[in-house]
Amino acid sequence: MLTLLKTREFANGKVHALALPGGFKIETTDTFLPEYTRHAVNGDNRLKDACLGDRSERWMIGVSVMSGCPVRCRFCATGNMPGWRNLTMEEITEQIRFVLGQNDIDPTDSKEFKINYTRMGEPFLNLDAVQRVIRHTSSVYPNTHHYVSTIGLKDADYSWISGNTTLQISLHAMSEGRRNWLIPYGRKASIADLGKIRTHSNQKTTINLTLVEDSDFDMAVLKEHFDPAHFFVKLSPINKNAVSSANGLGNGAITTTNLV
Repeated sequence: MLTLLKTREFANGKVHALALPGGFKIETTDTFLPEYTRHAVNGDNRLKDACLGDRSERWMIGVSVMSGCPVRCRFCATGNMPGWRNLTMEEITEQIRFVLGQNDIDPTDSKEFKINYTRMGEPFLNLDAVQRVIRHTSSVYPNTHHYVSTIGLKDADYSWISGNTTLQISLHAMSEGRRNWLIPYGRKASIADLGKIRTHSNQKTTINLTLVEDSDFDMAVLKEHFDPAHFFVKLSPINKNAVSSANGLGNGAITTTNLV
């Protein structure tokens, strides 16, 4: 049973702090965007104007797969939590039901209904529960797009990523040493091995770069390992928090902000 602790509202959605039995806490998001942002146009999917769309266009629910996280990326606020545990299939699914209950719209009426496994936790460290959620949700809402974000665990099986399920890999830096510092978890695949990943998804695998410094980006490394026929690059800003500040990461390399 989830208990709502706090909700923060912003222009295109909400973020909910929720409590689980035993004092564990999680975060779940409920956001929307105009449908045209679904696919970057000419490499740019910035908002064209002040219209933010609604849940009938792109509706995205971001779920936690753990309370806390053992990965502890240097810029992630989850690193402040004292411990972690995997969530059950029911606890992940309940987050989806919670958001659906807050809104008077059928997900099958959205042009895109997307579950982002991108909040707390590493999905591939809780894979059985995540796969069961995907199967269950898709059986109820066949139009669901599942978006699974991972640091890229060494020797993980990605062959099950298919159809409306898309993979995102957190890269963040293009040298092994720098990436190891930003993502201090030992069981990561090398950058070269990440570039060999192939899925059966309807969409390309996303390479996510939360750029801390300009030097973390290297076009030569990108071209060497990540074939554009199979990979899409997404640049993300740092969401400044106590952990990123404690690690001296500042505001990151991306300084563009929305003006609308």
